[in-house]
This record gives sequence, structure tokens and C-alpha cells, in this order.
Amino acid sequence: MKKILYTLCLIFSSYTLSAQVETQNARTLSASFQEQYNTQNYDKIFAMFSPELQSALPLEKAISFLKGLNGDAGKILSRKFLKYEETYASYLTTFERKTFLINISTDNNTKINGLAIKPYVIDTAPTPERNMTTLALPFKEEWTVVWGGDTKALNYHVESKSQKNAFDFLITDNTGKTFSGNGKLNADYYAFGKPITAPADGIVVSVVDGVKDNVPGKMNTFNVGGNTVVIKTATDEYLVFCHLQHQTIKVKEGQKVKKGDLLGNCGNTGHSSEPHLHFHIQNVEDLSSGTGIKAFFEKLQVNGSSKTDYSPIKGDKIRQ
Repeated sequence: MKKILYTLCLIFSSYTLSAQVETQNARTLSASFQEQYNTQNYDKIFAMFSPELQSALPLEKAISFLKGLNGDAGKILSRKFLKYEETYASYLTTFERKTFLINISTDNNTKINGLAIKPYVIDTAPTPERNMTTLALPFKEEWTVVWGGDTKALNYHVESKSQKNAFDFLITDNTGKTFSGNGKLNADYYAFGKPITAPADGIVVSVVDGVKDNVPGKMNTFNVGGNTVVIKTATDEYLVFCHLQHQTIKVKEGQKVKKGDLLGNCGNTGHSSEPHLHFHIQNVEDLSSGTGIKAFFEKLQVNGSSKTDYSPIKGDKIRQ
């Protein structure tokens, strides 16, 4: 096994754990994971999984992966709790031959409901305070900023290193509602199916497709970003679009795109309770190790007034 990179979950979510102190549940589960891994009791690790994770990663595949990890990296020598990345406790884990980040998420029944093991990469890329790429809005019509800004009150994303300047966009009517009818179907939501376009020229460097749309009110905790597109711009900024609609992505990895090109439609995939667009910029491609960059849009209408070089905040109604 030349490279270990098995990720059940992307590391961004609709909810954030603000505490940066390791919880007792996380401490107990991570210690048990290390003990069972080092003694090659992989079936016992599988027994620590939630039913949903067992379904996503069946016993045979779990054992195969863990055996491969052991053969490549060896036993775990030590682990150090670093912080919470959204719902995950993140551990810097030293193996006999390699160093990895192990991210473990637990449910209310003290079961592992999310697991990501990936190489430990130090973010050394420069982090500008704002975007250098000239940006248009990634949609037409009027959308509402449900999360955006520099404080926790305006934007819960601020506690995430990579998403600290992220936006969540959706469409509301004159009463502030995001849907018509009873809201039980995705089609009831004004944002669902709306085209999402490239806000700048660039190259598509990552595409996640094939994730089914959620029933409104229910969230996918295993593919938390849902259907995702990442574009690298000429200034080495990475534009991230999440929760796109199932089977609507129109671009492929390696494809060059121009500003205004269709990426896909707004959906309700991943850790999303209703159709909306998550958008942020970061300084590297890897979604879990990047540092967020504040996004300013070149020209837009904000609450009916023209703005230039503006970064929207929560409550703004915006359009191109």
C-alpha cells in the first residue's frame, strides 16, 4: 500500500463543536481504537462503529483497510489530541513508519459515526487576508446570506480554520420563508435546482459526485460536503462549492472553466438540512488542512443598493 487516504467523511459540516478540550468519550474511544489496532483486533474496532458506519464500511472492507494501514505504517506509537474539526476529534498520530491525522466523530451512543485517516500535512501555503481573484457571484436572481461575516453571531463557520470565511446562501420569499407548500420535498425550496456557476476562471481540481439529495430535515453525516466542486484560480486560490444537487454536476477534474460556466445545480446533499449553497475560499486544495480566505465580490446588488468589492454578511439579500 503506497498511500493511505481512506476518508469516509469530508471534514466540514453544518454544526461545529466549539470546545477545543478533548471530551471523555473521544478520549475513551481513541484509546480503545489504538489498543485494538495495535493488537490487530479489527473486528473489535468494527464493533465500535455506529450501525450507519458499519453499513458504509462493512466488516470485510474495514478489516482489509486496517490490515493495509498496519502493513504500511505499522503500530501506533503515540497520539496527540489537536483540536476539533467540526464534529471530529483530530489526533496527530505517530505510527512506527509514518505520521497520520486520525479524525474520529462519535454519536450520542458513544459509537464512532465518522472516521478519517489521512497523511499529516503542514499547511505552509501563503494565506492572503482576502481574495486576489476577481469574483462574481456564483448564481443569478436574489439570494439571502444565511451565514456570513467575521463573528460567531454572523457566521458559525468562523471557528473552522478552513471555513472561517465561508458563506451559506439560500433563497427566501417576501416573508422570509425558504420554501413554498409544506417544505417536505426538496422541490418545495426556492434554491433547489438553481444553477450554480463559476465566479471566476480556473481549473477544476476536485469533484465529488453521486451523493443523493437528503429528505429536508435529515442530514448525511458520512459525506458531509455532499456533491462538491473545487476550482483552482490563477492566483492559487481554491473555490469550494458544496451540497450540489445529485447528478447535476457538469464539470470534470482537470477541466478549464470560464466565469459564468455552469458547475451544477443547488442541492441538498451532505450535512445539509435544506437546499442551499456552501461557498468558501481556501489556500490549498485539501479541504481539511487549508486556511480560509475572506471573499469579496467585485460588483453586486446588496439589499437593493450597488456595492463594489464587498463581502456579504448574514441577512444580506444579494444578486449580481
